[in-house]
Amino acid sequence: MLREALRKCDELIIGIGSSQESHTLDNPFTAGERIEMISQCLSKKDKARTFIIPISDVNRYAIWVSHVRSQVPPFDVVFTNNPLTRSLFEEKGFKVFPTHIYDRSKYSGTEIRNRMLERDEWKSLVPKQIVSYLRRLQGAKRITAATSKEE
Repeated sequence: MLREALRKCDELIIGIGSSQESHTLDNPFTAGERIEMISQCLSKKDKARTFIIPISDVNRYAIWVSHVRSQVPPFDVVFTNNPLTRSLFEEKGFKVFPTHIYDRSKYSGTEIRNRMLERDEWKSLVPKQIVSYLRRLQGAKRITAATSKEE
């Protein structure tokens, strides 16, 4: 999806949503760790055209777009498949484009986390460098610990 977006724009801003959360089942990794995972997947050339910025939640849809705009460099196009995000940005005059969806039942953070919890095979769903990074972080252990905290 990142390569697709980079073909359509000169620079790409990637917002890390819910950046204030970590060590939970939905967001087991810190904003810095999520930034690192995305960064490791970009080529040197693409890194030079990409900003990865943490964005904390405000939990108020009426000010969401203003909040995002205050956190990142200026932009005029948004890439999203989320209907609410699409609507909020279109209401403020932004061009919004969908991205190609790659088998979301398989390639999704939720599916990968569930497989880690169930001790099923998950490594084929992420780039090799991320497998190594998640091992160093003890990602499966962190996700398991998050489920015991949330019960």
